[in-house]
Amino acid sequence: MNISYDHYRIFYYVAKCRSITQAASALHNNQPNITRAIKNLEKELGCTLFFRSRHGVRLSAEGERLYKHIRIAFAHIEAGEAEMTSMQTLQQGTVSIGASEIALHCFLLPILKEYHRLYPGIRIRLYNYSTPQAVSALKNRLVDFAVVTTQSDISGGLLTAVLKEIPEIAVCGKAYEELAKRRLSLAELTGYPLVCLGEQTMTYEFYAELFLKKKLIFAPSVEAATIDQILLLVENDLGIGFIPEDLIKVTGKTESVCVLELEDALPSRKICFVKNQDFLLSAAARRLEEILLQKNPARSLNLQ
Repeated sequence: MNISYDHYRIFYYVAKCRSITQAASALHNNQPNITRAIKNLEKELGCTLFFRSRHGVRLSAEGERLYKHIRIAFAHIEAGEAEMTSMQTLQQGTVSIGASEIALHCFLLPILKEYHRLYPGIRIRLYNYSTPQAVSALKNRLVDFAVVTTQSDISGGLLTAVLKEIPEIAVCGKAYEELAKRRLSLAELTGYPLVCLGEQTMTYEFYAELFLKKKLIFAPSVEAATIDQILLLVENDLGIGFIPEDLIKVTGKTESVCVLELEDALPSRKICFVKNQDFLLSAAARRLEEILLQKNPARSLNLQ
C-alpha cells in the first residue's frame, strides 16, 4: 500500500483526541478536511476505523489495532523531532575531537571547560592522537575535527587554520642548573642526555629536522610517551627536555625546572584546527568550531 503519511497523521490525532473537532484544532486544519481524510483512509484500508456519535468518535476493533501500531510510530517520530530540536538548540548532542597532547594542554582545555559550562548537555568525546593519527581519523570520519600540534603541512583535502603559535624552550632539572647561567648552542646540548617524545611523533620529527639543519644528530637518551612525562623525567634529572613554553605555566612547574638560554632560537610550534571539508558537522560541533576559530579571528580555514 502507498498510503499518505498525512492520512495516518490525521488518524493518529483523531484517535488520540477522540474528537474530529479537537483533532482539527491540533492540526490547524478544518473539520471537513479531517473527515475527508479519514474516509479516504478507511477506503484504502477497506475497513471502518471510527464509529461516530454526537459525543465524538470511538475506535472500531480494526481502528484499535491500527492505533496500537500508529501510536508507537508517532511516539518515535515525536521523540526524534524533539531530539533534533534539542540538538539544534545545543541542549543535547555529541562532539568528537582528536587532540594532540600539547594542543590539549596549551590551548584546548580552557576552551572545553567554557564550552561545557555553556552547553552541559553536549557530550564531549576526546581522543588523544598524534597529528598523523588525527589526519587518518578525520579521513575515516571517526572524529568531527582535530586540534593538533604540527610544523608540517597537512594534506589530503583537509581544511586547516592556525589557532596559536607557541615558542619552544629547553629545560633542565637541578642537576644541570649550572647550564642555565650561560648561553648554549645546540651542538653543546648533544653532549648531554636529551629527553623527547618517541620517534612516531611530530615532536620527534620536529627536533630531528632542527638538529639536521645544524648538521647535528638528534639522539635522545630517553624517549617519553607523553609530554607530562618529559617534565617528570627532566625534574628527576634524566636529561634536558624540549617543551612548549606555555606548558610550564599550565602545569605549575616554574620552580622545579630551569629554562636554558640557547644561541639558536627554537622555532615556534603551531597549534592547528583541522577538519574534513566533506564532513557535515552537527550543531554541537559547529558551535565548538566557531569558538575555537574566534580565539584567533585573523585566521581563516585553508584547503590543504
